[in-house]
Amino acid sequence: KTMGMSCLIQARETGRPVKFVPPSWAAQFDDEDMLKFRDHDLSSCYTNFWWMELGGNQDSIHDTEEVRDELLKIAFGVWDHIKNRGDHGADCWELEWVGFLPGKRESRRYVGDYIMTQNDVRSEGKFEDMVAYGGWPMDDHNPDGFLHKGEPTIFHPAPAPFGIPYRCLYSKNIENLFFAGRNISVTHAALSSTRVMGTCSLLGQAVGTAAAMAKKYDCTPRDIYRYHIKELQQTLMDDDCYLPWHKRDVGELTQKAILTASEGDPEVLRNGIDRPVKEEDNGWYGKIGSFVEYRFEKPVLITRCRLVFDSDLERESCSGHLLYRTLPMLCNRFYNMEPFGFPKTMVKDFDLEYLDEEGAWRTLKKVRNNYQRLYKIDVHVVTRAVRFIPRETYGDSRVHVFAFDVR
Repeated sequence: KTMGMSCLIQARETGRPVKFVPPSWAAQFDDEDMLKFRDHDLSSCYTNFWWMELGGNQDSIHDTEEVRDELLKIAFGVWDHIKNRGDHGADCWELEWVGFLPGKRESRRYVGDYIMTQNDVRSEGKFEDMVAYGGWPMDDHNPDGFLHKGEPTIFHPAPAPFGIPYRCLYSKNIENLFFAGRNISVTHAALSSTRVMGTCSLLGQAVGTAAAMAKKYDCTPRDIYRYHIKELQQTLMDDDCYLPWHKRDVGELTQKAILTASEGDPEVLRNGIDRPVKEEDNGWYGKIGSFVEYRFEKPVLITRCRLVFDSDLERESCSGHLLYRTLPMLCNRFYNMEPFGFPKTMVKDFDLEYLDEEGAWRTLKKVRNNYQRLYKIDVHVVTRAVRFIPRETYGDSRVHVFAFDVR
């Protein structure tokens, strides 16, 4: 009894009538009662067809091909229902994309040194070895999936965020085995939250980083927990992975320097938190052409500069009367929807300068057409001061930066 698999579909508004002729093998859903509790309203770009789900009562690994065929029958049948059976306002909509690889929610899970439970999720998971986080509610799908006559899922509340411990990501009894994604050491209830893609990507980053460290120290995954967990956490945060309730180590050189800016208070740039958290913005705002400067009591060797820019993770767009959060892949795409572009808040061009022995500012690095939120630059210069100067964004009149530190 597991959560099943889905083959999703995506629809697009065309601005002109489009016909749809279903394949002969498609399922047939003649009336609304056959899709009760299954939202298929195209007026929202977030109507998601996740409920086209099967396989929870089968072997979700070995029966995948069989389940996939049945899911495709349902997918084309649902679109036939929307287009041809009743008035769904879909005359000018077409089926743009169909997923032919079933997305798996749950199959087998491995046992680690710790098994995370729903109680851990509800208590925010403030583990001392936290290396990733979740934020999705515990979204527990009925194993009957599409064949279930009632609500297809039950949402149990969960805090956002909650931490996930490193001990869930390596095997209890196989010395050199890591795991990440939907196979980690959690209970079924906890998995109903940790299984979503954003969280899985964080688990992958944590395991990849830990594997590199195990190679570096010639040690086991468990040894990383025993002897190197703080280094793992700091390495993740240095690579712009957010760990709730933790602060990144900005280094002694940055902490002791005199930090000034041509406008605004730049102290947040070295507070070790590289994104907004609740009501705290944790960023510095300045005009294009302004500067942020670190000045030292005596000449020091600088080998790295690190910057984190604003990639507008929660940007909103407008489509007619609709205001919606811009996600990488929408479920439905409206005809008059604004095209997706690069986040306007990102810094495109910037300069780094240093103070030479005569007191003149020299170019340390010119960066043009930047597209990265996190930018680490290896340098080698002895100086008493270094400056960051933003030259252009991708559209915003102001510059927004979350971190600038030197080592």
